[in-house]
Amino acid sequence: MRSLLLLVAFAIGASPCRAECPVGAGAVGAIAPQEPGTPRLVTDRPAGAALLRLPKEDDAFGFVVFGDRTGGPPEGIAVLQQAVTDTNLLDPDLVLTVGDLVQGYDGQDAWMAQAKEFKAAMAKLRMPWFPVAGNHDVYWRGEGKPPGEHEGNFEREFGPLWYAFAHKQCWFVVLYSDEGDPKTGKKDFHLPECQRISEAQFAWLERTLTQAKGARHVFVFLHHPRWLPQYGDDWQRVHTRLAKAGNVTAVFAGHIHCMRYDGVRDGIQYYTVASVGAHLGMEAPQAGFLHEFHVVTVRPQGIQVAAVPVGVLLDPQRITGELSADVIAVAENLRVEVQSCIAAGSAPSLNAAGKVDALVTLRAHNPARRAIELELLPLADAGYRFGPDHQHLIVPPGQSATTTFAVQRAADPQQPFVLPRLQVRCDYLAHDRRIALPTTTSELELRPPEDLAATPTAHNGALVLDGKSASARWLPEQIELPDGPFTVEAWIRPDDLRGRRGVVARAQDSEFGLFASDGIASFAVFLGERYATAKSDKGALRTGVWQHLAGVFDGAEVRVYVDGALVGKVVGRGARKPNRLPLFVGADTTAKGNPGAFFAGLVDDVRVSKQARYQGERFTPPTRWTADADTVLWLPCDADFGPWTADAGPRHQHARRLGTAHCTLEPRAGAR
Repeated sequence: MRSLLLLVAFAIGASPCRAECPVGAGAVGAIAPQEPGTPRLVTDRPAGAALLRLPKEDDAFGFVVFGDRTGGPPEGIAVLQQAVTDTNLLDPDLVLTVGDLVQGYDGQDAWMAQAKEFKAAMAKLRMPWFPVAGNHDVYWRGEGKPPGEHEGNFEREFGPLWYAFAHKQCWFVVLYSDEGDPKTGKKDFHLPECQRISEAQFAWLERTLTQAKGARHVFVFLHHPRWLPQYGDDWQRVHTRLAKAGNVTAVFAGHIHCMRYDGVRDGIQYYTVASVGAHLGMEAPQAGFLHEFHVVTVRPQGIQVAAVPVGVLLDPQRITGELSADVIAVAENLRVEVQSCIAAGSAPSLNAAGKVDALVTLRAHNPARRAIELELLPLADAGYRFGPDHQHLIVPPGQSATTTFAVQRAADPQQPFVLPRLQVRCDYLAHDRRIALPTTTSELELRPPEDLAATPTAHNGALVLDGKSASARWLPEQIELPDGPFTVEAWIRPDDLRGRRGVVARAQDSEFGLFASDGIASFAVFLGERYATAKSDKGALRTGVWQHLAGVFDGAEVRVYVDGALVGKVVGRGARKPNRLPLFVGADTTAKGNPGAFFAGLVDDVRVSKQARYQGERFTPPTRWTADADTVLWLPCDADFGPWTADAGPRHQHARRLGTAHCTLEPRAGAR
């Protein structure tokens, strides 16, 4: 076994630990063997001692630490089973988990079935294993919640919530990080007040560290990496006590499903283990997002730690919190966008017949603190041709870079127009290696053709919205709605009115929104420091029928109308608070400019006007209007061209459809 663990150490380029290796302050010299009859298992919890089979005590040794199993798909049990197989090949003395053994968040029967499944997988280990309790293991959902939630089940099936044991002149201390709020007992790892160690557990830790004062090394295990700032400041007193002991070498935790190394504090190394089957935020093994376990080689002078996924060896100390945050920033925020699209010849770069002949300049911004290298591969499908067929681009940290492609497409009336697509492969250039991020494919957002038809057609279509992803969008630069009176209106035929449903909105603590939520028509305008919201009684809107919905702000009052009847009003004065977010038809905007609160059904004749078009208690809704000088936007929703729906207003600011949104022939009674 020792030779196998040495092979792991050499495989990642590290030498076996010698006198120069980092050691805990008390990790020198030898200690006398335990007195005969002295118990090696220490706990003040009443259950589970018989479940923990202690390993034999010999000389130098190694152990393995498993990350979270749950918080991911059921298929993750196969990852755990493979980790068990791999661990048996290494043959360490023992295995520890860092919690989240079962899916949990359920009642008795489901919890017991999940515990049985986990124990069956772990039973194939050839060495003893020791559990840590995580939030998935103890949180109860549903009726009949007992005091402590699943704590009793955990102790009956797995062992004590906190305990310690000795092995080969070392001690292993398992803490419980989900005792909850000491005042209320509430369990919620999101709240710092619920992430506090109890006085009872802390007193036990004090006694245990005193008992282990002669050990070469003490290792501490818990579920939540409570030294991170999101868990409050309670860990500092625990760390202070660990540092005072002088022989605590390392602390291991899990929960975040991402490997990271947070350095050495007062001689104590801090590690977070990733996952053995739990959900991964992304597939980026060399940034710590992978299924893996930690292998720890223990000698009197110190320890050596390696992360072992299937077929790959990683040094967890390379996966710092800084690197992890940097890679996440690239994965979440990297954008390759069209900076300019100019005609390659005398004709327009794109016309309404679908012909493209353009030079497209792409801009990529790197949000990271290290350089990235991009490989840009336009996809030659849907009749497109590109020159060159791909390009490489290195983008310095925090900067932008551009490159240009020639793009051509012949007009083809037999084929619907679609945007060209671009595949982006990105390598994060760490100081010692390249980290390949997941490949992405997206459309190149060209501007709509200048000759796109923008007048209503005779067939009177409607925009189809699926309630899940479909919407139409105007970017902030397309909207020029001056402060003061305005009107937002549309014809709608809802399919589902349950929940929050945006009809025409960009309401994010600012601006305005016309909504059809739970059968209630509402119009909200952010004036001064708060929303002024006019809304109807419940049931004003119905599914399956066409209704005209209008919101009006006249400078003194906010009103909402259904089929020309005033159904809600509220006093509203002051300047409208603007934002730089998209305006959506069939959704509302999130803080990041994405659509949410999706509308389900049909929408027709969407119009935004810079005047209060309707006054009083009642008016006759127009079946179809014409554009005038006060029309800011008007979607007749009669036909699609590519991803756009034409704006029949004077500014021709065509809306970009998203998701499955599309126009269809759907005659509306009275529209003609």
